Amino acid sequence: MTDTIFALSSGPPPAGIAVIRISGPQAGPALRALCGKLPAPRRASLATLADPADGTHLDRTMVLWLPGPGTATGEDSAELHLHGGRAVVAAVEAALERLPGLRRAQAGEFTRRAFANGRIDLAEAEGLADLLSAETELQRRVALAMAEGALSRDVEAWRAELLRISARLEAALDFSDEDDVGEGEATLPAGFAGECIALAERIDAWLSRPRAEPLKEGFRVVLAGPPNAGKSTLFNALVEQEAAITAAEPGTTRDVLTFGASLDGVPFTFVDTAGLRDDGAGEIERIGIARARAAAEKADLILWLGPEGEGPKGRTLWEIAARADDPIAPCKSDKALALSARTGEGLAALRSALVDHARRSLPAPGQAALNQRQHDRLSEVAEALRFAAVERDGLLAAENLRLARRALDALVGRTGTEDMLDALFGRFCIGK
Repeated sequence: MTDTIFALSSGPPPAGIAVIRISGPQAGPALRALCGKLPAPRRASLATLADPADGTHLDRTMVLWLPGPGTATGEDSAELHLHGGRAVVAAVEAALERLPGLRRAQAGEFTRRAFANGRIDLAEAEGLADLLSAETELQRRVALAMAEGALSRDVEAWRAELLRISARLEAALDFSDEDDVGEGEATLPAGFAGECIALAERIDAWLSRPRAEPLKEGFRVVLAGPPNAGKSTLFNALVEQEAAITAAEPGTTRDVLTFGASLDGVPFTFVDTAGLRDDGAGEIERIGIARARAAAEKADLILWLGPEGEGPKGRTLWEIAARADDPIAPCKSDKALALSARTGEGLAALRSALVDHARRSLPAPGQAALNQRQHDRLSEVAEALRFAAVERDGLLAAENLRLARRALDALVGRTGTEDMLDALFGRFCIGK
């Protein structure tokens, strides 16, 4: 990475301020070319920017010179805090592009350089990506914990402990080469198995936490029941939009309809489905019914608007009496939540119950949560430690500890594939 990159890192113009970031070995010369001199490091300075090509006045603004390696990317960096008009930004970008050694940054390239230069690890980069895409307060706080190193700090502590255990084992193996030391159990240091199990249990505490995926995708609530049970009416009431078509005719809903919503800062994905029935359905409706059953299999919670005890099995399910305002359709039992989506009766209680239930299933505010990749790598570490603990052959135990170290290194990006890194940093915007 010998070239120097630049990009607009603030929102698209027009805006009050537009921030252009520059990173790389030519950041200092580029700033000097625009300003006529290099400002004092790490101090905001007022400067008049001119196009080095012809001296055209570009803007009078604040600039920052940030020499590396103590910068966000680990490289020499500069920031131009321009007036946020489109023409101003375009003129400055054009002037920068004409300078030798400078080019426009690609998506996520600033963050990728920070990772490559050791300013952040892979787990922190994933947290930062989630922070940039956070739409609810709970998502923001959980992503911020990961971006600020909540997992990374524990990984470093686990790695130090794993290295200590490995060093003790290697020393025991070295001594086992002595003529007066036998093979097998004698190669294992005292307390070796207990140390491996203790470390695995510390990792298990992370593995048992609520996962990141339900938080990113929203707690998935599927509305299910027979045709004309009021599912779409309740769906519209929960998302507070006329998202689903409602009609008295059975079979109006033919497909799965999803809608994301935030209730009290908790992300939800509500899913409306076709009415479940065995007789009288046409070909298209039968396809919708099959999709409805598949959606129920993926639900975090099912709201069942059908006969008592007849909802899908094997998933968390709440029975709903959805027509509390209808004197002909009384509540089915004391177990059912009585409400009326038409009049609003009971909706506030349902929303409150949904939020309370989801919060118990999602990460707590400020608690970092593992994504699938991170969970898989940590599971490999814990498994390797347990295999090492039961090994009687010191060489095989050492190999399991090596596998555990490799999985920990992959977790924070000390090892990894370029394809995985490309996919991650491609999630970032230009200028980040």
